[in-house]
Amino acid sequence: MFQIRIHGRGGQGVVTAAEMLSLAAFREGRWAQAFPSFGSERTGAPVVAYCRIDEREIRLREPVLQPDALIIQDPTLLHQVDVFGGLAPDGCILINTGRSLNALGLKDFFKDYQLERLRTVPATEIALRHIGRPVPNAALLGGFAALTGRISLESVAAAIREKFAGPLAEGNAAAAAEAFAHVAGEMHAQAA
Repeated sequence: MFQIRIHGRGGQGVVTAAEMLSLAAFREGRWAQAFPSFGSERTGAPVVAYCRIDEREIRLREPVLQPDALIIQDPTLLHQVDVFGGLAPDGCILINTGRSLNALGLKDFFKDYQLERLRTVPATEIALRHIGRPVPNAALLGGFAALTGRISLESVAAAIREKFAGPLAEGNAAAAAEAFAHVAGEMHAQAA
């Protein structure tokens, strides 16, 4: 089973991201579940959503305490909430920012992690270009697909089109494709 925890703030589409991730997995013939966990239901409050993907039926219903991957939609949470709790050194991390891990003050923190599994992507800026709103969730799913290879970009785009319609769907699909290309390009550059 592959477990994902998504951290963000109310209004950033955290819950929708988990739902679209599970839809993408379903489209690929796998079992998946998505569910949120939040206290104060107001815009800007910290929100966590979970997604599990597996080849067989998922019977767990509790929060993801030991994720295989983290998607951090709001970098202001990095020093406010224990977003990295339970993540193993071989876990994947995708952070919504145009800054490097060094610039975020996290380089020393990640010394025990596999750096090739840690990425940043300017998802909010990408979303602003494609949909005109600072909602980074769809772009981050494209970056997640590139980083982990757990789902395809095509399935992410199909899930986006299932959740949204018209220009909003196409803009979000384009944002996911740009973020996928950004993360894949970084990974290729690092490998070279």
